[in-house]
Amino acid sequence: MHRLSRRSVSAILRTGGARHRNAAASITSPVNLPIESKGQGDTQVGWYSALTGGRGNATGSVESLNLRNGMFLGNRYESTAAASDASDPPAEKYEYQAEVSRLMDLIVNSLYSNKEVFLRELISNASDALDKLRFLSVTEPDLLKDGVDLDIRIQTDKDNGIVTITDSGIGMNRQELVDCLGTIAQSGTAKFLKALKESKDAGSDSNLIGQFGVGFYSSFLVADRVVVSTKSPKSDKQYVWEGEANSSAYTIRQETDPEKLIPRGTRLTLYLKRDEKGFAHPERIEKLVKNYSQFVSFPIYTWQEKGFTKEVEVDEDPADAKKDEEDDKTEKKKKTKKVVEKYWDWEQTNETQPIWLRNPKDVTTDEYNEFYKKTFNEYLEPLASSHFTTEGEVEFRSILYVPSIAPMGKDEIVNPKTKNIRLYVKRVFISDDFDGELFPRYLSFIKGVVDSNDLPLNVSREILQESRIVRIMRKRLVRKAFDMILGISMSENRDDYEKFWENFGKHLKLGCIEDRENHKRLAPLLRFFSSVCEEYMTSLDEYVENMKPDQKDIYYIASDSVTSAKNTPFLEKLLEKELEVLFLVDPIDEIAVQNLKSYKEKNFVDISKEDLDLGDKNEETEKEMKQEFGQTCDWIKNRLGDKVASVQISNRLSASPCVLVSGKFGWSANMERLMKAQTVGDTSSLEFMRSRRVFEINPQHPIIRTLNAACKSSPNDEEALRAIDILYDTALISSGFTPENPAQLGGKIYEMMGMAISDKWTTPAAEFQQSYAKPHNAEPMEAEVVEPVEAGGQK
Repeated sequence: MHRLSRRSVSAILRTGGARHRNAAASITSPVNLPIESKGQGDTQVGWYSALTGGRGNATGSVESLNLRNGMFLGNRYESTAAASDASDPPAEKYEYQAEVSRLMDLIVNSLYSNKEVFLRELISNASDALDKLRFLSVTEPDLLKDGVDLDIRIQTDKDNGIVTITDSGIGMNRQELVDCLGTIAQSGTAKFLKALKESKDAGSDSNLIGQFGVGFYSSFLVADRVVVSTKSPKSDKQYVWEGEANSSAYTIRQETDPEKLIPRGTRLTLYLKRDEKGFAHPERIEKLVKNYSQFVSFPIYTWQEKGFTKEVEVDEDPADAKKDEEDDKTEKKKKTKKVVEKYWDWEQTNETQPIWLRNPKDVTTDEYNEFYKKTFNEYLEPLASSHFTTEGEVEFRSILYVPSIAPMGKDEIVNPKTKNIRLYVKRVFISDDFDGELFPRYLSFIKGVVDSNDLPLNVSREILQESRIVRIMRKRLVRKAFDMILGISMSENRDDYEKFWENFGKHLKLGCIEDRENHKRLAPLLRFFSSVCEEYMTSLDEYVENMKPDQKDIYYIASDSVTSAKNTPFLEKLLEKELEVLFLVDPIDEIAVQNLKSYKEKNFVDISKEDLDLGDKNEETEKEMKQEFGQTCDWIKNRLGDKVASVQISNRLSASPCVLVSGKFGWSANMERLMKAQTVGDTSSLEFMRSRRVFEINPQHPIIRTLNAACKSSPNDEEALRAIDILYDTALISSGFTPENPAQLGGKIYEMMGMAISDKWTTPAAEFQQSYAKPHNAEPMEAEVVEPVEAGGQK
């Protein structure tokens, strides 16, 4: 067996087994496309790599060319111990190669999830070509000498499945066709922007759209063959680029047909696939333009069928004509009918000036409301709107709206994917399907548009990336949304905010749970019923303003309704002290308040939990009460056993004999009720969280004083022990808990009722027997015989 030295082992580990394989053995060799370029009357043939855009020399060595492209490097080199001991073989470096057809397949089938975006991409490219021409014409006015208007025109042939997109932009020459359409991910827009930045005279307002160079290839989503005919104003020749979806090659030729010549610009002709010929219908093209490219800065014309009504003469009936001839006195009137004559013409489809680019001072409320109704298919006017421009690190314009009514589907609060925010990049619609990137889900009811010039998108312009710019945009949009809602709450008309709270109050409460960073903005917007006013809701600011001078905390009680909350025994002492208590009657209220924890340095305190401090502690009085009722508390605890954690003297009761409070860190009675109602609730956690309950007694109540006397005189008396059981079960119900055995509790109550009301309203048994006893001298009465009578008969 051959033994390897330590150096050989390290060489094997370093070189991966010391096997050098040819990189091209596993990667498809490139397709080198021949490109003709004329110079000085000679024709030279070069190789062009569709991936890298590099050009090779035709006169180079075939061996070196094949070596570079990895065609004949299929040999395997085995490392031996001797070779490793001598010296390590030099590592050879290879470039990754890709097959153009497979790369095209990735672009077509992976980057774009929606086929209809092809029109958006092609219109964006046309808009860029027009923008370039407009920029260059400032220094070169001769580029516009042909006098053609700057516009985009789309014509369809639904019978043959052809879509033609024509722009009067800058156009391309032969070399630019090779660089832009022959190279994957090569962007002419990116080069142009780079040149603008390097130029000292270039302005900063260059709203060019495409910078990734793959937008053109989205045409193969729907087309089998694409023909690009283009003419640059700097050139006298017009060139035609033609490529197919499943081909790795393309052709470039000079246009010689006089009928197909254009003065300037680019014409794209898409020959649609058999399954995609629906895109050739004029109505569908018009709909796509309005959806994606409604606000492109250049006019977009579509070839539409139109019609006008005119009157034409109708041939008269021979009988009517003969009758008219006989009656010479009657004036003859030629009969006509109305017909619709159809024709085809160009119609502008887009609006070149979006409302968010205008100065807010120049836009009226009616225009904002009309834009809202039209954009989001609403019939009611919004409660509020906000039009703003953000500058600095991130620049974007936006219009936000607060709807006047919640959507019919109540699942919007748990579904972050809504169609409420329409994202535009340089006035080109990108998407309205987001998953919390621009707004958190608790603000998903906010509707509006956002238009950014420098928003980072991926190459498909569809998926928003999590980046620092996006986070900054999100923060500013959320801040503006809160300002808008705060404006509604401060309105003189109180009904406006009540209407808002009725529709979207749950969303803000959800925000208290999910968004701790914005607690200071959320808390002033919350509204609750309280013990002071049950007719309308109060805010936390109003509560703090009406607090007693010595009050340290904000008190609340969670229940299923206002009626249950105001009749709970926990309120008795607080009402005597005129302390306001918030009623949390919505299932989400308690969790929201617990997440807030405090407001304006005032802690939220649940009055149904132990260790309630009302600020009136008297140590001497408490000491006396413990001495007097301490034995009774122990006696009640021994009777109840594990049902309660402890028995204490209460400082919150004035009329009730006892109450059952929750542990300081456990669930309240309301939370326990809600968790029981969950269909997939965890019973083990339920048992753990509700395990600690404290039984508090009111030493001033007659029942407790009677039990105190029973404890000292006869602690083993069955009646007294049964009274403790009934007292506990009753406290369960009055405190909001559910008794474990309701039937047993009902039996005890019935028994006590029987003992309390027995012989109270009934006649004594002796009198009952005497009143119904038969007299001794009474004569027997004869029975009267009644004959049966048939139904409906008379006697």
